[in-house]
Amino acid sequence: MALPVVRDYMDKVVPTLSPDTAILEAVDFLLAKHVTGAPVLDATGNVIGILTEKDCLRLLSTGMDSDKPVGLVRDFMTTEVVSVPSHMNVYFLAGMFLKANYRRLPVIDNGKLVGAITRFDILRVIQANLKASK
Repeated sequence: MALPVVRDYMDKVVPTLSPDTAILEAVDFLLAKHVTGAPVLDATGNVIGILTEKDCLRLLSTGMDSDKPVGLVRDFMTTEVVSVPSHMNVYFLAGMFLKANYRRLPVIDNGKLVGAITRFDILRVIQANLKASK
């Protein structure tokens, strides 16, 4: 039996952001899409960052007095993006999730975004394998 791989469980439709999106608009976007983060793509479709809920928490410390925080996604995004390939086995990925605070990782093949995988997706792997072993 082959080990399950990321491509079998990843989300293939991934909400993405532009680095030039206003940060408050990006917060609305994440909430509307019900996601905890979104890859940030340049004009050619390359992943140049990721904006997560944790990145957005910095908004609470910006702005003066009653001013609304301002800025673009590029000002708040994480630029050191950890990603995984679609052929990675999910057991290895589970270990990555255990060692880091990531909740979602972009899946990149040949330099292009092909999906995203979350800790929640790994629960589906657990469920499928526990049911299969009964």
